[in-house]
Amino acid sequence: MTDPSSRIDQLVKANDVLLFMKGSPLFPQCGFSSRAIQILDHLEVPFETVDVLQDQEIRQGIKVYSDWPTIPQLYVRGEFVGGSDIMIEMFESGELKQLLDAA
Repeated sequence: MTDPSSRIDQLVKANDVLLFMKGSPLFPQCGFSSRAIQILDHLEVPFETVDVLQDQEIRQGIKVYSDWPTIPQLYVRGEFVGGSDIMIEMFESGELKQLLDAA
């Protein structure tokens, strides 16, 4: 079995738009994850998710991988974008749509 960082790296590189979240898109398990899903759904962008509640190694490893202490975390084309607060700011300014359209 590979270490969490390698697994996370493979997931990030394999998906153009990837959200590490608590729960699933249909049943988010925290308000921040729910807001992140609402934004991505509103922008009608195809995305994949990873439920960190299903894997404690990923849950802790993603915080180290990104050097970001909270979840959710959005990655676009292998690059860390940010958590739900940054997503909200970027959504409101139109910057997130531009970034996702380019993906």
